[in-house]
Order: sequence, then structure tokens, then C-alpha cells
Amino acid sequence: MEVAEWMQRPPKSEDLRIGLISWAGTYLTYEASKNTVTAAAKGLGKRQTWELLVSNEHESQAVVRLRSLQGLYLLSEGDGSVGYGRPRSSHHGCFLLRFHRNGKWTLQCIVTGRYLESDGEDVFCNSRGLSAYHMWAPRPALHVHVTLYSPLNRCYARADPTVGRIWVDTPVPCLEECGFLLRFQDGCYHLETSTHLFLSHLDRLVSKPSSQTTFHMQVRPGGLVALSDGEGGMLYPQGARMLLGLGSTPHRGEEWFILQHCPAWVSLKSKARKFVSVFYDIEVYAASEHLTPMSLFQFECDKQSPTLQLRSANGYYLVQRRHRTVMADGHPLESDTFFRIYWNCGRIMLQSFNGRFLGVTANGLLVANTTIPGSNEEFGIRLANRPFLALRGRYGYVGISSEHDLMQCNMDQPDCIHLLPCRQGVYHFQAQSGSFWSITSFGTFRPWGKFALNFCIELQGSNLITILAPNGYYMRADRSGTLLADSEDITKECIWEF
Repeated sequence: MEVAEWMQRPPKSEDLRIGLISWAGTYLTYEASKNTVTAAAKGLGKRQTWELLVSNEHESQAVVRLRSLQGLYLLSEGDGSVGYGRPRSSHHGCFLLRFHRNGKWTLQCIVTGRYLESDGEDVFCNSRGLSAYHMWAPRPALHVHVTLYSPLNRCYARADPTVGRIWVDTPVPCLEECGFLLRFQDGCYHLETSTHLFLSHLDRLVSKPSSQTTFHMQVRPGGLVALSDGEGGMLYPQGARMLLGLGSTPHRGEEWFILQHCPAWVSLKSKARKFVSVFYDIEVYAASEHLTPMSLFQFECDKQSPTLQLRSANGYYLVQRRHRTVMADGHPLESDTFFRIYWNCGRIMLQSFNGRFLGVTANGLLVANTTIPGSNEEFGIRLANRPFLALRGRYGYVGISSEHDLMQCNMDQPDCIHLLPCRQGVYHFQAQSGSFWSITSFGTFRPWGKFALNFCIELQGSNLITILAPNGYYMRADRSGTLLADSEDITKECIWEF
């Protein structure tokens, strides 16, 4: 059986979400309590996040609506005021979106012909003459840990710290080197690798961000982005080895990348401490002593459902076939590719569509054989492409603030939590300074502890986790901005994007 071509998944709604930054550096914001729209906020939060709904797109422009996370729309009225609600007609709330060469956007009301603008606080549509006050800078609102996929070359960008370069040569994004942190600062972006190096204008990886690592971003609907140096140079793959570097002559749109949240890949280990792996193209055994690309599976799970799909690096899904054997030749819509997941202290049990649990035979073959699970049906699970966590909760990212000595959960940018595996599902949390996370008697955290503590991670969705802290409580985001571990149950504040 041939290996399937790795199919890039279609964009999810979160891939199409953006923040819009005015000329004054403030964000377009919906004020739900007042039913109004302003532009006074300094950071990108839930009320500054808009979903772009495209009804017609052509080259440098598109007809769009902007919808908030609450499901209501940005509306321009005949008197020039801008509100927030439900459209009253087919054209109400429609804007002509134009993409400008400097990366900025303008939004012109379809009905009145007036442009969306801000004075730094209020938002209105009064003028038909275009000026700098009508320019909005789009900022992708997806999680900062991303992959860059070239649709023209059908490959992902991959950092190579050994030679200090980035190549666009990887068809399957299962390696940690395919994940990048997109750091936003002062209207520009820094592309940070999984080893915390930064891409410079000289096409090399350097240890610290600077003016030579800043890039301007152009954004198109559908998660398409292009990065430039602001002086005519564009980032695109070049040469026979597809080196990602600056150039002035991209062809056929090769400067465009699809920006998506970095997927979670995991490894599974049996009771006998053997990795579950794909052999001979499609056969699945827990028989490998060493971790290989064929021991990695993309963790695909809808947070609204307890079922899970595991996608192998061969492009197919694990599926239960005849005689209860599990094979790696399933397709995404087959019902037998869905497994119900049960967690037990950092280990998992997988129940197939017919109610039987996955286990391992004497020769290592993976089968769905028993209705009453035991230790033979438990698998250790470990994040395979995540050397660190960048956590985002209900109020922002987890990080260190100069104004507080406790870990905060309302930051605009994350501080990376380095993962030191302890045992299956259990990790030590290490700050970027090299010290360990410590916990106080109040359930708050500091990032300068001397001793390693155990944190238990459980995956709740494709890019969602809960974390059981050393005090036995779930870690949660508090409205005050302080990170706490005081929840006995899993609530919405306990769910973290990573």
C-alpha cells in the first residue's frame, strides 16, 4: 500500500479570526454591554477578535462581514455611526475589503461607500475620501504556536538549528522543528523556532530578536500570510533545497503560506514499554523500542466529543478492521476510526466503535479485544512535538509580568514552559530562566523554584489540555489575571490552548 499524500486540513473558524489595529495602535472592539464598537483597547482579547466571513474575493479585494465571537456583526448605519448586532438586509454589514501593498486593510461600507475609521477611541464611517486614518492592520488571532505550510510546494517550513537555517521541505508536520512561535511586537513579527532562535533578514537563525529579525505581515482570508522586510524583500523558499529566505522575485505566489495552529503529535507506549508503531505500511504493533516517525500520531479530538482519531505519518488513520485488528489505513469519515478516550493518571484507554478496548497481543499486535479493560489496555501517552507549552486561557496567555511576582494568565504574549518528562503524562515545568515552577499554599505559582514538581497533563481536544497541579487541583485562569490551582472540577477556566 502506498503512503497517502498528507492532506492539508481545511481552515477552521479559528484560523480565520483576526484583530484589527487602527492607526493609533488600538484594537477594534465590540462592547457587548453597550451594544457599541470602539477602538480604545491596547491588546488583543476575545472582544477584539473578529471572524472574517468572505462572500466574494478577487485578487486585491473581497466582500466581507466581520462577526464577533458572540455571533453578532459589525454594522455601519446611514448616519455614519458603527454598531453591533444582526444585519437587517442582505447588504447591511457588508464591507469592501481592500488589501494594500503596505499590508494594511481598508473597509468600505457597501451601502454608503464610506470607510471604517477611528479617532483612537470611537469608530465611525463618515468619509468617502481615503486617508491614513482608514487603514487597519490585521493581526491573526490564532494561537502563537503555528506551522507555515507552502500550498505551492506542498511542504511545511522546518527549522534546522544545526546549520542555522529554515527549509520548506517537510511534507508531514510531525517534527517539533516544524513548530514556530509568531511573536508580535510594535506592529511587526518575529519568527521564533522551537529552540528559541530567530530568523534574521540574512536568512540565518540568531539567538536574540532585533530590528534584523522583524518582519511585516500581509494577511489574506483563509489564513494566508506573507512576510516581508518592509523594503521590498519577501520571504519564500529558494533554490533546490527550498531555503526560506528574503528575495525580490517570488513566482506564482510562492511567498504565500497557510498559517495554522501547530498540531499536537503524540507517542503511545504499551505496558511492556514498547512504542505503538506502524510497520509494513499499515500494520500496527506495540513492538518498537525506539521512537521513529512511524511511532508518531496526530491527536485529533473535538472538544465537544469524547472521541479521538489518531492519524499516522503515513497519512491514514488508525481504524479497527475485521477480526478486531487495528490497522493504519483508515479514512477520516470512517466510523471505525473514532475511539472513545478514558484518562487514568496520565495514561489512556481507547475504546473502539464496537465497545471493545484496544490492547496488545503476545506478539505485539494492536487489537480491540476486550470489553473489560486492564493494565494491558492502558497506554502511556507523551507529547512528541512539544518541547514546551505556550498556554492561552480565557483571559490571555500565561506568562511573567514585571508588575507581579506571581504567574499571570492575562498576558498578550506567552512565556514558554519547558517540559521535562518525568513519567507517562507527568512533567516537570521549567521556566526559560532554567528554574522550576513552584506553588504557594494559596495555589498560586512562581517561576523561580529550586525543586522540580509534578504536573499531570491530560489532552481535552486537538490543541486543548487540562493540567493537574502538584496540590491535586486543576490549574485555571482567574478573572483577576492570576494563575491559580484551586479547582476540583474541570471548568471552562481550566481548559488551555497549547
